[in-house]
Amino acid sequence: MSKLKHIDTTPPEGMDKEHLKEEFEEILKSLDKLQNLLYAEAKHSILIVIQGMDASGKDGLTRDVFTSMNPQGVNVFSYKEPTAEELSHDFLWRIHHHVPAKGMIQIFNRSHYEDVLVTRVHGLIDDKTARQHMQSINDFERLLTQNGTHILKFYLHVSHKEQQKRLEARVNDREKMWKYSENDFKETKLWNTYMKYYEEVFTHCDEVPWHIVPADKNWYKSYIVAKTLRKTLKELNMKYPGMKK
Repeated sequence: MSKLKHIDTTPPEGMDKEHLKEEFEEILKSLDKLQNLLYAEAKHSILIVIQGMDASGKDGLTRDVFTSMNPQGVNVFSYKEPTAEELSHDFLWRIHHHVPAKGMIQIFNRSHYEDVLVTRVHGLIDDKTARQHMQSINDFERLLTQNGTHILKFYLHVSHKEQQKRLEARVNDREKMWKYSENDFKETKLWNTYMKYYEEVFTHCDEVPWHIVPADKNWYKSYIVAKTLRKTLKELNMKYPGMKK
């Protein structure tokens, strides 16, 4: 794939924002019905993997796209720094516990990919171990796919300039101050290193393809993710089950 620095972080030129926002609302209505059908049929499951740098809009995306659905059929899990118990197991142990049951949509806000990103940026694992982990991730995702889980992996591609703007807003905007973390400003200095390792992930963990989503404009980011999810659900050709006997 192309270097991330060569991929646009903004919508394609000429996009009609108001038209896409209207289409987005129609997509959300479709998703509500499709998610209900997914839940009722209970033959498939959906795993949404959301990766991106700090302030790329992971939380906002989850709110914009998924809150219109029935909360009984959607789960969200945000991966933080591993606990002592989690570190005492293999790195996928804490992940497998949260994969979706049939009929469910599971959202990973950050994911198993943190174990081949943050760990490498900070020198916690070497290249050999990282390659082994990436192979394990491929095996893991293949297992889920064989079990009827459809995986959608989104990288929210925000520019470094836009990220810094959003981080600064967490200092100056009272409504966003609760998101402030001093560590975010330390991590942004490691931008180029993160980009390097993200590019390696996209190269070596692409059996399930990645969607690189321009994320400088939140309305376009949410539109692309919602549209992709709708397409995936429609292609399942789901049907409501008959009356139980």
